[in-house]
Amino acid sequence: MIERPRRNRVTPFGDIEATPHGGTLMGNRGDLHANDGTVCRTWMLRRWISCTLHPPTGRRVTFDTPGCYTPLFFADEVTALAAGHRPCASCRRPAYEAFRAGWQDAFGEKPSAVEMDDVLHRARIDAAGHKVTFLASLRDLPDGVFVAGERSPGTAFLVRAGGLHPWSHAGYGKPVHVPLNRPMKVLTPAPIVGILTTRRLDLAEAHG
Repeated sequence: MIERPRRNRVTPFGDIEATPHGGTLMGNRGDLHANDGTVCRTWMLRRWISCTLHPPTGRRVTFDTPGCYTPLFFADEVTALAAGHRPCASCRRPAYEAFRAGWQDAFGEKPSAVEMDDVLHRARIDAAGHKVTFLASLRDLPDGVFVAGERSPGTAFLVRAGGLHPWSHAGYGKPVHVPLNRPMKVLTPAPIVGILTTRRLDLAEAHG
């Protein structure tokens, strides 16, 4: 019997989908389970984090279990950031400290995890639960940011080396190029765009 893929893979839009493709990072938003173990919510906590695939010793990853956090999976770091997840302060401490330092460079203060989570939550979803986006010229966006396609608004594109690389669960497609002064709908939350502007990510591990 072939097991159907679980709905636990996160897109740059922040949506949770079912796919047979794996991921390079795990994370959570709290317990998203219904009583039957299926995923019925998109978030429960303001603490949206991205973790290693291998939790510290003593912690178990449980699936389809109400009352336990719902393991989510990301293709790569930039996908997790676009969805609004910051690095975990426990299992990804160096990445977390770099994220905080980038926040300080961008905004002038080094916040606590709770302070960052509060700001990020307002920047990623609105009161109706919809993803928050904003417009910015491509020339003003750093590598590592995701934008939505103009002709295909359901497709996310990674800004990298002057091109827009179409994202899918399977990997990135060939880059397309648009005028640098063209306004784009930005998917990555504004505070994270500010961090990426001051601290460039190594995108060598971007999946695909």
